[in-house]
Amino acid sequence: MRPGSGDPCVTSPVPRAVWESLLRSDRDAAVSQSLPWRDAVFASGRYQDVSLLYEFASGRQVILPMTRPRWQPQRAAVVASWPHEWSVGGPISQEGRVSPAEAAAVLADVARRGTLAAAITLRYNADRNWLSQAGQFRVEKYGCYVLDLRGGFGHVWQHKFRGDARTAVRKAERSGLDIEVDRSGGLLGVFSDLYEKSIRDRAARLGQPLWLTRLRMNRAAPAALPQIRLVADHFGKDCVTWVARSGGQPVAALIALRFGTHAHGWRVAVDKKLAQPVRASEYLHRLDIEEACREGYSFYNMGGAPEGSPLARYKEKLGAVLRFTHELRAESLPACAFRATRQFSEDLARKALRLQG
Repeated sequence: MRPGSGDPCVTSPVPRAVWESLLRSDRDAAVSQSLPWRDAVFASGRYQDVSLLYEFASGRQVILPMTRPRWQPQRAAVVASWPHEWSVGGPISQEGRVSPAEAAAVLADVARRGTLAAAITLRYNADRNWLSQAGQFRVEKYGCYVLDLRGGFGHVWQHKFRGDARTAVRKAERSGLDIEVDRSGGLLGVFSDLYEKSIRDRAARLGQPLWLTRLRMNRAAPAALPQIRLVADHFGKDCVTWVARSGGQPVAALIALRFGTHAHGWRVAVDKKLAQPVRASEYLHRLDIEEACREGYSFYNMGGAPEGSPLARYKEKLGAVLRFTHELRAESLPACAFRATRQFSEDLARKALRLQG
């Protein structure tokens, strides 16, 4: 767009220095909007950086992280902020704010860029003007659970953790768990082994094919070791791995990230049979939350879960409160047809599995 035309000037990709500058202003930015996260996304080699910088006549700036699969030509591409396996992207702006006119201009530009589909996932604390101006987008909301750490760990322990969570932690403290914490990536292999075991155990428990269980678990929370290593490499000491051992055997692992005002309990893997009796998972979260409080973080993001599910109840007992992220999606007619066909195929697969059972 031409400056002075009433529309913002658009630059792509976004210069790194500008991204860093806006992050300093946008204190509510998510861990997955940080530069280390961006660097990890593109270090995977799967995506091209097509991020967008909007500069308005007022001098205000908005960044929209955006990727395109390298193998897709522009007009047949599905661009995303971020791709599903890379969590929330969404706009970054000065002080996290945007006017209705600015939001409308950014979204209109994205919608008319001529791609097959464009998806923007807004963080849970995004300015409401993004939703109010998203009339040309299909909007879906997803739950995520966030714990407010302000007031310190003593306050969180007494007033946020529920009684059953405190009981679980005390049980863990009496169980003789050995805890190891690492900020060099040295324990990532332990996490990966535990996660693979959890997939196999779940498949056996549900009587499902291993490939189907792996697909469903990775769709909910991808935990491929190459992705985790990329994130760990780029976050450095701000990627923390906790491992709990019982009788010398790893039973639970937690990978947590740090950025800005947010800590993020990013990935968890457990040997359910061994971890549940000693409440190892709750204990690792307690340790990480206490550390985040001590280091001055304001919020602890525990990620998504279907409302009312056992996973949601687990996060709620640790004090996390339900918030919502929103996906804005603009699709061309071929993309809509593809989505309908894919949904029909998935429905048929589920019916076939029920018949086999």
